[in-house]
Amino acid sequence: MSRSVAILMFDDVEVLDACGPFEVFSVANRVAERTGSAVPFEVTLVGIEDRAVVARGGMRIGVDTTIDDPRGYDVVVVPGGVVDAVSADGRVLQWLKGLRSDAELVASVCTGAFVLAAAGLLDERPVTTHWEDLELLGDRWPALVVHEGVRYIDHGDLATSAGISAGLDLALHLVARWAGADHALATASQMDYDWSGAEHP
Repeated sequence: MSRSVAILMFDDVEVLDACGPFEVFSVANRVAERTGSAVPFEVTLVGIEDRAVVARGGMRIGVDTTIDDPRGYDVVVVPGGVVDAVSADGRVLQWLKGLRSDAELVASVCTGAFVLAAAGLLDERPVTTHWEDLELLGDRWPALVVHEGVRYIDHGDLATSAGISAGLDLALHLVARWAGADHALATASQMDYDWSGAEHP
């Protein structure tokens, strides 16, 4: 079964936060094609506006559609970066709330956790974010149980990861979860990425 994945794109997004999971899902599809299996992911880059975003560092990245597109997704990934404007954008928060009930998984990378928190999608279950922002996340939303020292936390329907490169680990974990551990290890090997497959609580 192929899962539809939306990656939210916005100005000042951290490049690896967004492009890291994209690369993992893309390579996982290539690994599947080589073995004659169905591709496990269909990834869509979703912008707030219908234009290329300017990521941190100045990289321009095009989008496939916008949050005005009424389609649903099985998986929604919110990357981090400079998220103040996104966290305060009512259109984005309503889009996330609208997707939450039907999505199999909503996930964040790095400071994307702040966007999920602003949308009211995080609850009393453990969450994580970039090590620099752990205290701030807990201060802004005192009800959250913020964990440090983990690469990612997956609750089945909700997942958060630590900073930047941790999004690779979370995405590989999701490949393992849905396509099998061998497929995830083959994906990591193809990427020349040192990933043990160890799961974090």
